[in-house]
Amino acid sequence: MRLFPSDRYPLPLPDGHRFPAAKYRLLRQRLEAHAAAGVPLEFVEPHAATDDELLRVHDRGYVGRVLGGGLSPAEIRRIGFPWSPQLVERSLRSTGAAIDAAAAALEDGVAASLAGGTHHAGTDWGEGYCVFNDTAVAARELQARGVVTRVLILDCDVHQGNGTAEIFTDDDTVFTMSIYGAKNFPARKFPSSLDVGLDDGTGDDEYLTKLAAAIDESFTRARAELVLYIAGADPYAGDRLGRLAVTKAGLAARDRLVLARARAAGTPVAIVCGGGYATDLDAIVDIHAATMLMAAMPEAESVVPRRPE
Repeated sequence: MRLFPSDRYPLPLPDGHRFPAAKYRLLRQRLEAHAAAGVPLEFVEPHAATDDELLRVHDRGYVGRVLGGGLSPAEIRRIGFPWSPQLVERSLRSTGAAIDAAAAALEDGVAASLAGGTHHAGTDWGEGYCVFNDTAVAARELQARGVVTRVLILDCDVHQGNGTAEIFTDDDTVFTMSIYGAKNFPARKFPSSLDVGLDDGTGDDEYLTKLAAAIDESFTRARAELVLYIAGADPYAGDRLGRLAVTKAGLAARDRLVLARARAAGTPVAIVCGGGYATDLDAIVDIHAATMLMAAMPEAESVVPRRPE
């Protein structure tokens, strides 16, 4: 299974910033240890998303302001990251990683970006730690290459994918499903093809029941040739920003539902990480690593995400 990490491109943040950028490096290192122990994982450098790729989704003026350092103070506050040339490079690489993972999934059946899930970025804005919308850019790029016509974006981050929904408004070639905390960020939620809003404190049983129904409906309606799966770690009960009560076992069951349904349909899956804001970085890494290991080893009865000895 090919993995596309972008953590080698630093994201400089001020001391005390609440975005846990170190999780991406720790995730790569955890998975490298599993690869050394025999798990079939291959790490591939992602390309930097090009202007042409970005402009299939994002407004030219917005892209120019990001690349050239011309964002207004209000735009920078909305994104939540200070602008820097390193932020630009990191954003281009993580967006390129989603494109590369999608292309690899079409060849191999499954692949993943070890970052991304930047679903709050819309046509002409960034928001909530999202500069460019990686899954939207990946969907549009593979459509432009003529290798897929219909795409399903399964968004299992705890926050609604408002940017993705806005981008694909009135476009029935990309089906967007978002399952999220109904009272959580963002304040303005654009309608997805299918929205599943959850009450604060929702636990494993209700979460998985509603997700299973949403997955079935999404596959039936989307008739997709590719799934882009945002496997957020933030529905976890220990997440600072999630407000749900899903356990690690519940999130592993979520991954199993998505991957099994895609395999049954014969539909390739490209995974991106989505959010994760637990104070315990190991918990975030456990969740993301379990997703990647389950995708790489579908025949395994269970996945132990801890670093191998």
